[in-house]
Amino acid sequence: MAGIPPRPLASHMRQPSLSAHLGGGQSPALLARVNEKKAELENLKELRDLSAAVAAQMEALEQKLATLSDGTEAIAVVLSNWHNVLRAINMASAKLPQPAAATAAAAEPAGAGAALPETLVRIPTEHAPTLQAHADNAAGEESG
Repeated sequence: MAGIPPRPLASHMRQPSLSAHLGGGQSPALLARVNEKKAELENLKELRDLSAAVAAQMEALEQKLATLSDGTEAIAVVLSNWHNVLRAINMASAKLPQPAAATAAAAEPAGAGAALPETLVRIPTEHAPTLQAHADNAAGEESG
């Protein structure tokens, strides 16, 4: 054992704190400062946690606002089309032939059986061949 040189103190070992050097004769001002710093550290940790929570809430709010913005754009497109829809209804109603009874009814007060314009129905054309074939099959079964 005499041949083994003494090892130096490991650098990872904790150095004794300042309070250990001072022993029991610590000044009240130093203790107050240490307690103040501990309280400050706790407040900073709490602030960090609260800031992380606020950041998470802001990210969630960002996602909700993006969804709201997309929905608003869709509503704006629909509302911008209403003018065209109403104009098409007006044009279709104006071009309907007026029956002779309707011209006589026009002389009467508006509430007494005034003729209403024909109902406009939009039929999608992408399914028209399938629907036509189905209607033809049904008509063939009824007559046969």
